[in-house]
Amino acid sequence: MTRPLHSLATLPAGWRTRFAPAPTGYLHLGHVVNAVYVWGLARAFGGRVILRIEDHDRTRSRPEYEQAILDDLDWLGLAPDLGETTAFRAGALPLRQSDNTARYEAALEQLDHAGLVYACDCSRRDIAQEVPDVFGEEMRYTGRCRGRGVDKSAANARRVVMSPGAERFDDLRLGTQAQEPAAQCGDLLVRDRLGQWTYQFAVVVDDMEQGVDVVIRGEDLLPSTGRQIRVGRLLGRGRPPLFLHHPLIIKPDGSKLSKSAGDTGIRELRAGGATAASVLGQAAALAGLVETGRRLPADALSSLFVET
Repeated sequence: MTRPLHSLATLPAGWRTRFAPAPTGYLHLGHVVNAVYVWGLARAFGGRVILRIEDHDRTRSRPEYEQAILDDLDWLGLAPDLGETTAFRAGALPLRQSDNTARYEAALEQLDHAGLVYACDCSRRDIAQEVPDVFGEEMRYTGRCRGRGVDKSAANARRVVMSPGAERFDDLRLGTQAQEPAAQCGDLLVRDRLGQWTYQFAVVVDDMEQGVDVVIRGEDLLPSTGRQIRVGRLLGRGRPPLFLHHPLIIKPDGSKLSKSAGDTGIRELRAGGATAASVLGQAAALAGLVETGRRLPADALSSLFVET
């Protein structure tokens, strides 16, 4: 079974995508599904894969989880073109978010100079009390602190103004999309109360800095695309990356696989005698790309996305 995506063939040679796990738990089959798409599409259409460690959440990230991620990728045979696992093990690296505070500070300062940043001292309870309804499952920030003049020296959190207006983009799998960040999330939190950079902000800055042309990720992140395109544009990115959102593995109860629940960990599959090819094949089968029971070595992932 193939999933040809001919638009990727029109990209220049050497276009970049990224595999960007967060070291807040162990890799599970859901991550491998993403890796199948990332490496498979890159190898099929002349792209390069960047490995990025997204450890912006310093309260949950652990060095042992990062090491386990690197070990699992080596075992699976998924070698990045930029950000080799040996480089991450060697120490500080621009592809690890916790090593790039200066990059995020510079981006925040740029937005601040444009008059788009303000301090916020709201708690989640404050926001919930002001917004009884939510956009889907998301709580929208009303802009409570935008005009309050919160002392920046007294509050770590920072928000970026999201003006009204839609962001339109073509998803490479799902087609034309339109999102309104101001209606979905309100003014975007870019640094939290603990002084930590948020996912929504850090990935935009990283993708700009690292020249990511195509973002390949799960459908659960589709709603955040418009706001990330908006932030990139505010930072001067004229042409946003292309996006492809692939299906998730859904459990019988309707929830997605998660690290916090310890779902189908790769290290447990390894310990149980699974081979790398069987795990990649299992992930591809769960994604509907191959028949169940097929073994799939890493160097065969490109075959999933080209016509035969």
